[in-house]
Amino acid sequence: MKRFINSRHNIVTEALDGFLLSSPNAGLARLDGYPHTKVIVRTDWDKSRVALISGGGSGHEPAHAGFVGEGMLTAAVCGEIFASPGVDAILAAILAVTGEAGALLIVKNYTGDRLNFGLAAERAKALGCKVELVIVADDIAIPGAVQPRGVAGTLFVHKIAGYMAARGMSLKQVSRQARATAASCLSIGLSLDTCTVPGNIRQDYLGSDEAELGLGIHGEPGVSKVAVASANKLMMLACKKLAKATGASRSSYAMIVNNLGAVPPLEMAILVNSFAKTRLAEKVDIIIGPAHLMTSLNMNGFSLSLMPLTRQRKQALLFDVAANSWPGLRVRGKTTIIKLPEVNTERKYKASTDKNTQAIIRAVCRVLLEAENDLNELDTHTGDGDTGTTFANAARCVKKQLKFLPSADGAELTTALSDVLARNMGGSSGVLMAILLAATGEAYRHKADWPLAFRKGVEQVMQYGGARPGDRTMLDALLPGLETLMRGKSIIEAATAARKGARATAKMNKARAGRSSYVHADSLKGITDPGAEAIARIFETIADRSSPNS
Repeated sequence: MKRFINSRHNIVTEALDGFLLSSPNAGLARLDGYPHTKVIVRTDWDKSRVALISGGGSGHEPAHAGFVGEGMLTAAVCGEIFASPGVDAILAAILAVTGEAGALLIVKNYTGDRLNFGLAAERAKALGCKVELVIVADDIAIPGAVQPRGVAGTLFVHKIAGYMAARGMSLKQVSRQARATAASCLSIGLSLDTCTVPGNIRQDYLGSDEAELGLGIHGEPGVSKVAVASANKLMMLACKKLAKATGASRSSYAMIVNNLGAVPPLEMAILVNSFAKTRLAEKVDIIIGPAHLMTSLNMNGFSLSLMPLTRQRKQALLFDVAANSWPGLRVRGKTTIIKLPEVNTERKYKASTDKNTQAIIRAVCRVLLEAENDLNELDTHTGDGDTGTTFANAARCVKKQLKFLPSADGAELTTALSDVLARNMGGSSGVLMAILLAATGEAYRHKADWPLAFRKGVEQVMQYGGARPGDRTMLDALLPGLETLMRGKSIIEAATAARKGARATAKMNKARAGRSSYVHADSLKGITDPGAEAIARIFETIADRSSPNS
């Protein structure tokens, strides 16, 4: 597919510089540190007020950088296309804009965003920052979804929270209003075609006479395919879904009419006219758009987002803002670059040697390297086929760093391994493992009990990742193994329990967390979760090293 790009490897950085060069807001800059740190911040920020930070993968422009400005966001953290930004970039944004009033992180309900923003929040807290996090899950496409996706309703949260922060409200007050707003938002999308990531082959899985209702903002399949029809009929389908979700509510609403990327302005105006003919329109007092607000690259579709109005929310929506992409006036600006905060967050560890611990770590690394293809094969059925590579990359990095690690100090070792994985492993699995080890190390410092410490670590993984036992994740192998150890059983028995838990995931036809949660049940049948398989192999490796004959 033809594109106006120079290289697929620097699309985001070049686009952000172009954004700043054409920005009507002179009070914007980017933090130094390209290409790893892609953060847009306000230069006119008053740190006595609560800072608002949002972000996520790029490809949804103008979100999120377009909403940085007076009355909305203080900073936006940008990842690569459809990929969450890294923990270090998020932490840099927090440190750059957070004062005594604290910061609120506004995060869409995707596993990578939850984990990376969650770990960054914990690290910022450890450095003395007051940080709260609100998760937006406004997509109503999948009935009964345990973890609905966060889509364009996120912009309502930006606007309401921005108004509260601008009025000088406390972090507690801003957070409460943001969570209430997030909980009240409802969104649905409809598209005539999916998007194409630059450099990828175009996928034409929709027929010329098909449209898709309830699709995500990353090109995920929708909840159903529908026949292409007139704008009036397609708008009616989307509005019926929204109206059903509002139930018997008599509230009046604000609505965002969002262009998902490739719909011409003429057709977006027709869609607004079609909306005015629906019964739902009678409940809507404020329309925002139509506009490009939270897109999906070149997707030929639109989305609708509803928020019930209160007197305060109406005041907040009417409050004038200086964010470039909230519908309004545009003027030209220029780029300003400021340095990263001069805070060294990299911890130093004193190397120590425990030969048995090092031998176990080497054995685990060897097994994960050998398992790379097997785990990737499992992941092709449920994800993007890279779980094995993710774990193998982690194993290579740990092997390389092993002689520099404090292997004779359990608490320090797990904390050091957390830092290694956070920097090098990548993906949601990397952040999950980093959170697990960081929390485990902290727990072990208070009480030298490995099973109990790891159980504390798992609790943090569940908090930030959103998964629970039975959700078809690595927890289904990890928890049985740990609980066996906590009952005083041997590591060999724990390995057996972990293996049993991993096998059980092949019979779980519904995932409730991670990318697998958007995969049809037929694609999951008989397939072991790759994360659970990796954990089972780790338990088995440790058991083998601990046996009398090893």
